[in-house]
Amino acid sequence: MKVIESVLNILWLIFCGIWMAIAYAVAGIICFILIITIPFGIASFRIAGYVLWPFGRTTVVREDAGAASCVGNVIWLVFAGWWLALAHVATSIPLFLSIIGIPFGWANLKMIPISLMPLGREIVSTDQRFAGW
Repeated sequence: MKVIESVLNILWLIFCGIWMAIAYAVAGIICFILIITIPFGIASFRIAGYVLWPFGRTTVVREDAGAASCVGNVIWLVFAGWWLALAHVATSIPLFLSIIGIPFGWANLKMIPISLMPLGREIVSTDQRFAGW
């Protein structure tokens, strides 16, 4: 299964992963320049790593996320989240136009929720997804 995930990740990286990671990195750099938004920059760089190599990993809600994450997500949504969500939609459209790109288009659309509200979520291996149960 790890071989399949690696092949999917390499194809993903070529077709859209690098471009989306650059978008998240630019958002992170802007957040670091503004100083007060450094926590958003950290989240943006974390998501950039996830977008580069997504297969075999998933996101889960952190149990210790509270009201600050909720408020932060609203701020993120207004200033950066919707731009990144639009970028996911824009990169998924050409992927849907080819037969081989359809699974990658769906994977791209599945990343929209974390692009809209990244705070209070954690990126984990799919092997660890239900480890707490």
